[in-house]
Amino acid sequence: MRVHVVSDVHGNHEALARAGEGADALIVLGDLLDFIDYHDHGGGIFGRLFGAEKVGTFARLRREGTRSEIGAFVRSLWDSLHDPAAAVDEAIREQYARLFPAMTTPTYAIPGNVDAPALWSEYAPDGVHLVDGEVVEISGLRFGFVGGALLPDGAAPRRNAVWRAHLLPREDFDGRVAALRGVDVVCSHVPPALPELTYDVVSRRLEVGSRALLDLVRSQQPRWSLFGHVHQPLSRRLRVGLTECRNVGHFQRTTTPYVLRW
Repeated sequence: MRVHVVSDVHGNHEALARAGEGADALIVLGDLLDFIDYHDHGGGIFGRLFGAEKVGTFARLRREGTRSEIGAFVRSLWDSLHDPAAAVDEAIREQYARLFPAMTTPTYAIPGNVDAPALWSEYAPDGVHLVDGEVVEISGLRFGFVGGALLPDGAAPRRNAVWRAHLLPREDFDGRVAALRGVDVVCSHVPPALPELTYDVVSRRLEVGSRALLDLVRSQQPRWSLFGHVHQPLSRRLRVGLTECRNVGHFQRTTTPYVLRW
């Protein structure tokens, strides 16, 4: 059996259309949307709505500015639009209309933090299985899927936000992980909470990993733990007991799927 696994597609529908070539199945671990493209400031939803120069300013503030400066700048961008929520919704739908038809069948997909999963059922064609929170048997192995990312401890979901990332409170996320029993492969968007897997060497910060996923790996010892989310990790792979923990890569840039064989 040969399965290709990708994560962090971020709008690259052309590469996604090739991702399943030669595979018996494709697994997509989220972040389909290209919201803010730090490699191509004119791309992504922000680039489409505000232009490359504004995105460049935002990227600089992310590196050098304060939280209040970033917030004020983003508010000024939204205020420049007549109906920002409608504009974002239209841009999201445009991307999903290209991305979902690009998936080969069968595909098993979960959302990341840069996704709008409430819209997925409108765009997923036959053969693209939306499996967030499910355990699915694929050729004799049990795959457990959990999508989304973690809301940082102490943070509250933003109300009346134009765009809201798909972030789950820890208790909700942990409950979904706890439901994955007897799995041979655990597939998530975020990694287990180990610094080697959560530290991004380019942004120089720790992303939020999941302690519940780490507990699952340590207690159940599945064959593989597969995930994305961290684009430039300190380590792409790490062995935890019998489990191979693997960041399958920033697919938007690498365009190369991770190959799983058994």
